[in-house]
Amino acid sequence: MVSRSSSRMFQLLQGHNQPAGQRNHRTRLVTKDGHCNIEFGNIEYSNQFAYLVDFWTTFVEIRWRFVLLLFVAVFTGSWFIFSLLWYWIAKSNGDLAGQNRTEGHIQCIDNVNGLTTAFLYSLETQTTIGYGGRALTGHCAGTVALIVIQSLVGVFINCFMCGIILAKISLPKKRAKTVTFSHTAVICLKKGSLCLLIRVANLRKTLLIGSQIYGKLLRTTTTPDGETIILDQVDIDFMVDAGKDNLFFVCPLTLYHVINRSSPFFDLSADTLPQQDFELVVFLDGTAESTSSSCQVRTSYIPQEIQWGYSFLPIISRTKTGKYHVDFSNFSKSVRVTTPHCVHCFEADVDQRNHNNHSQENHNNQLKRGIDNPGFQVIDIHDSVDVTTM
Repeated sequence: MVSRSSSRMFQLLQGHNQPAGQRNHRTRLVTKDGHCNIEFGNIEYSNQFAYLVDFWTTFVEIRWRFVLLLFVAVFTGSWFIFSLLWYWIAKSNGDLAGQNRTEGHIQCIDNVNGLTTAFLYSLETQTTIGYGGRALTGHCAGTVALIVIQSLVGVFINCFMCGIILAKISLPKKRAKTVTFSHTAVICLKKGSLCLLIRVANLRKTLLIGSQIYGKLLRTTTTPDGETIILDQVDIDFMVDAGKDNLFFVCPLTLYHVINRSSPFFDLSADTLPQQDFELVVFLDGTAESTSSSCQVRTSYIPQEIQWGYSFLPIISRTKTGKYHVDFSNFSKSVRVTTPHCVHCFEADVDQRNHNNHSQENHNNQLKRGIDNPGFQVIDIHDSVDVTTM
């Protein structure tokens, strides 16, 4: 019987073997909004118990619906458990309705004569409502100890639940929602080199401090030994005109990767690109200026989302009042430009131009030096010549 993980691996292999036009979007490892499309199977029970050991991270990462359910269950459960204890004390002391009370009976809790009133007293005690209708008489030591314990437990539950809610609200990935990438990437000429370009924009006016851009190329490769490596990772260097580290992320930036002999895209061409099977994952790491929390934004591009021979439209302009205006309607739009058909063609053209320029330079140098005349003889004059001035 094939295990679940084995079947999942087979599906992944099957997806990589499909033609480019028949690829399923579920074979993408990283979605456009940054979520990882991966699942874990056959995890040992001891490893699953580790999630409970690291309960704080588990509670922070669970969905909001479960957090709200936990919120209601914890508070309601604690009220009910302590109401059972208050009911037990009242019953033991004979305070409940229907019990035979002796003359001069001293109650432990006033107006607690059943389970319902015991629950209401527990709720009022833990939430510090204090309507005044139910209260301790002070004649039973057990009630004093129990009210202290319930008060401490209530404070602990309040702090824990408030901490979880605040932690979920301030998660760094929420800040990442205001950083967006272009829907497509383009390949065109930039500064005399063939480059792959991607746009990224910060939708907030607050900066991301210490921003860094890098990429990973994911593809299936086969080693010389015949081993198939799924999701083999290759580093992709991205940069902007000012460098690749500590970006001044105040306006949308255009990232570019130079396609040279060290690039994994060196053998691609405009015809072979759509038939390729890879995934380019782009990462942006930074620290939020307002909260000082680190965050990571990521997206991915498949070959069908990379346009060869296109360039992004300009989006930054200057208004009459002197302010800089960013037009996000053109953020992911591109226009066709003249681009070499492949990297090899581009390098061949560059080599040919360099050769022609070198030949022209040699020809110009020869013209400057002149042409040797083999019939010309050089004669040395050893005798001095007298010059008479008239």
